[in-house]
Amino acid sequence: MSKEISIAGRKIGRNHPPYIIAELSANHNGKLETAMRIIEEAKKAGADAVKLQTYRPDTITLNSDAEEFRIKGGLWDGRTLYELYEEAHMPWEWHKPLFDHAHQVGIPIFSSPFDNTAVDLLEDLNAPAYKIASFEAVDLPLIRYVASTGKPMIISTGMADADEIAEAIAAARDGGCRELAILHCVSGYPAPAEDYNLRTIPDMIERFGLVTGLSDHTIDNTTAIASVVLGASLIEKHFTLDRNGGGPDDSFSLEPADLVALCRDSKTAWKALGSVDYGRKSSEQGNVQFRRSLYFVKDMRKGDIITADCIKSVRPGYGLPPREFDNIVGASLVRDVSTNTPIHREDISPRF
Repeated sequence: MSKEISIAGRKIGRNHPPYIIAELSANHNGKLETAMRIIEEAKKAGADAVKLQTYRPDTITLNSDAEEFRIKGGLWDGRTLYELYEEAHMPWEWHKPLFDHAHQVGIPIFSSPFDNTAVDLLEDLNAPAYKIASFEAVDLPLIRYVASTGKPMIISTGMADADEIAEAIAAARDGGCRELAILHCVSGYPAPAEDYNLRTIPDMIERFGLVTGLSDHTIDNTTAIASVVLGASLIEKHFTLDRNGGGPDDSFSLEPADLVALCRDSKTAWKALGSVDYGRKSSEQGNVQFRRSLYFVKDMRKGDIITADCIKSVRPGYGLPPREFDNIVGASLVRDVSTNTPIHREDISPRF
């Protein structure tokens, strides 16, 4: 079982804070300067990495108007795949400037390659890790080629069934990957929270024995934060400067304030998980005195027999615990006591 992986020196696993990946995707909207600003804002927000997508339209589809190449429904209804990817792709000549800029800003950057030539480009840039996109999880030759780099890999599993996930994992292992993580994903853009079935995450952890995370296409942070409680160690969210920017992915992406909240709140959720601990917590120490305890509610003299109407369980907690109530009733006092004073063991006869 892979307890953790490491990307650019940052350990990722259930014993470490969630690793937040800001997916730049197509949100550059055709401007290198916008892509650079997204990198800067991701760093400011507290993201652990920025991720690109490395393809050209001709490396991911064919230039065809045939019906099977045309998108039906959703955000991109009516467009051909080639048209969409022509608009959305990250020009290859931008990769080096973006990698250089990320290094200057101080945030790791890696990418999803969609064919072997993309892997070769990213290797020339010394990418620290690779992600296999959900739609490519069935491309076992590509997975093996990426694995041959020896870099950490993340495989997104949207639309893949359990057998296909196992095949992708086996291909990565066969190709030489030693640090592997998988992401639970719903490949809808956007995806409704109720489609996510987050209880799948602990099953994936048990079934595949890998570091597991979430690729989240919902439009807020609730699903992502909830996934941390169920064991997600990585969270990937699309990130943009402006959700109304008009780009292919803008409408279901986080804006800077949203990413700040995700980075903060996911780590809070992880800290809250802690460990199994029934002991008294540091924040509780000052409140112990306000627990209930037993007090005298009558003035009494040495030798008197204590009856039930002479004592009461109340706050604060300076007397004997309430569980001793039945033991105290019927005992005799060894000294005088006053009303509204706590009951101590030294007040009671040795019978107690």
